[in-house]
Amino acid sequence: MFPFVSPMPGQSDVFLFALVLCRIAGLFAALPIFGGRRVPTRIKVITVLAITVVCMPILNISSPPTPGDAFTLGLLVASELMIGLTLAFITQIIFAAIELSGQIVGLQMGFSISSVIDPTMGNQMQIMSVMQTLLATLFFLALNIHHVFIRAIVDSFTIIPIGGWSMNEALIKILVTKTADVFTLGVRLAAPVMVALLLTSVVLGIMARSFPQMNVFMVSFPLNIGIGFMVLGMTLLLFFQVLEVAFGNLAEQVTILFRVLAKGG
Repeated sequence: MFPFVSPMPGQSDVFLFALVLCRIAGLFAALPIFGGRRVPTRIKVITVLAITVVCMPILNISSPPTPGDAFTLGLLVASELMIGLTLAFITQIIFAAIELSGQIVGLQMGFSISSVIDPTMGNQMQIMSVMQTLLATLFFLALNIHHVFIRAIVDSFTIIPIGGWSMNEALIKILVTKTADVFTLGVRLAAPVMVALLLTSVVLGIMARSFPQMNVFMVSFPLNIGIGFMVLGMTLLLFFQVLEVAFGNLAEQVTILFRVLAKGG
């Protein structure tokens, strides 16, 4: 007769599983597509649990001592969440730049008063921002960039110890620099339409001085929209090339974040 072996995990195993779950949940909470309101909460929970269950056997980590008070436990959980959020932050910067680009293009084309529901975040956005965000989302999935972050969150456990997140000077510098990149990348994405519509405004201004009887204000609305869509169609490959470079640099930026967080921990 074989002795009974209990399949129930111990307290340290449950505690380690919860910490790993928090780090993965922090990543998926801010990662584009998965972090939006379009994905139901039930699907998010199941996805995070499934990835945690799959990752646990391959992680060569040990459980830290269980904190004796709730405050220390909360700090440890928050630290794990912040590691995932920090990794996803660099991707959110790119999508924020795409949204800014759509806002600039829509304003130049005359769509400033038109807004629709963004299916990814569930709030109202300008129609051009929604269109460019959806295109970038499809491109994000086509390049399998989400695989980079799934690998990164697994590798993070061998580089960054449990509870190893800390706000140091190097990390603040990286976050500030990446936040400034929102405006740089947004203007680069919107530059073709901005230049084309600026030249259109100059031409209309000259025509208004040459032909005072012409209602330039009414002519500019359909003209700006038509030229804007034409330039967007002609420069669509350029739009994707800029995004490809931005998405391609994410793996290197993740490595830099790992180095900074490892030193801080």
